[in-house]
Amino acid sequence: MNTSNLIEKIKTDRQSLARCISVVENESEGWLEILQSLPASSCPVIGITGPPGAGKSTLISNLIQHYSAAGKKMAVLAVDPTSPFTHGSLLGDRLRMSIHFNNPDVYIRSVATRGSLGGLTDKALEITDVLRSAGFDLVLVETVGVGQSETEIAALADATVLVLVPESGDDIQTLKSGVMEIADIYAVNKSDHEDAEKFSGSLAWMVHSKKNTGWIPPVVSCIATQDKGTAELAEKINLFLSSAENKKRISLLTEKAFRMIAKQRMKNVNRTALQEMLQEKMKEKDFNLYRFVKEISK
Repeated sequence: MNTSNLIEKIKTDRQSLARCISVVENESEGWLEILQSLPASSCPVIGITGPPGAGKSTLISNLIQHYSAAGKKMAVLAVDPTSPFTHGSLLGDRLRMSIHFNNPDVYIRSVATRGSLGGLTDKALEITDVLRSAGFDLVLVETVGVGQSETEIAALADATVLVLVPESGDDIQTLKSGVMEIADIYAVNKSDHEDAEKFSGSLAWMVHSKKNTGWIPPVVSCIATQDKGTAELAEKINLFLSSAENKKRISLLTEKAFRMIAKQRMKNVNRTALQEMLQEKMKEKDFNLYRFVKEISK
């Protein structure tokens, strides 16, 4: 595989981009060479997360239309649930964005979680970096929508938008210690709901009641089905990305590096072999799990 040629072609040829992503996602021959050959990129990544049914896909579709009208080229990585039959993605999000299929400035890719927790696939980081190197102005990443556990997006995105709906009600209290903490911007969708104003007010109060230094996450009211609030949401995203208060870069890169190193070091750890070794070691009278781990970690 001519890695350098493939990297150059992904900027102009969608088939090469799709092939490149598939190679990386499946860890096919040359996948590491591709990643190690990626050029530096300043293309921002915008994460869209939130509970199921919050309207993330419709909101993303509106953002695509907004940015496209401004002459932006963008890629969308939609993380879908894994099909129990094919083990691939269910493609639900890509179908909801079908109006953009023929737009040459928009590239949409669905990937399956493949059992990964946190709302993302375990190859989301690598695939996103491939997309960032493909000549786009921005990359949008939508998580699968698993609720409080989908905090991994904070380690991937330059700006994280948390989409909530008024029906969440008291659920803010349960979300507060998890996914609520990662938001740079809150988008309250279905704001035509009768409890929307009260919900947005409670959310704003919660944000302002914290001891914030610097950027205070704004609360944006949206009605995704009517394309209302999209312009304001895009404005807040751009403001955060250009703000001097956006100091996430070094912590973001540290988290990415940490995960890559951990993944590489665990690559040769075979769970079945580990179980067999433990089964034998446990027969020893002075067996100690910590000494065992230290021994095999050398």
